[in-house]
Amino acid sequence: MRSKNFWILLLLLLTGIVLGGFMGSMAEGVPGLSWLNFGQSFGFDNPLVINLGILVFTFGLSIRITMAGIIGVAIALLVYRFL
Repeated sequence: MRSKNFWILLLLLLTGIVLGGFMGSMAEGVPGLSWLNFGQSFGFDNPLVINLGILVFTFGLSIRITMAGIIGVAIALLVYRFL
């Protein structure tokens, strides 16, 4: 039962992050809601490329945390608590 709860929590958190990021990007042009898209990006500026001759691996990571994403995670945690 514990593993099922973990997967539900993970699904809700990912949903909150995605929907929060989407809402933040949609509110970017609205004057009263532009603060929802305020955030910080971090990660690799240039991806790491490993060329092995036959295979080429490219590794990259970029994460953007916005206010809307934080609100989405908080709502997801509240929904999980009341499930």
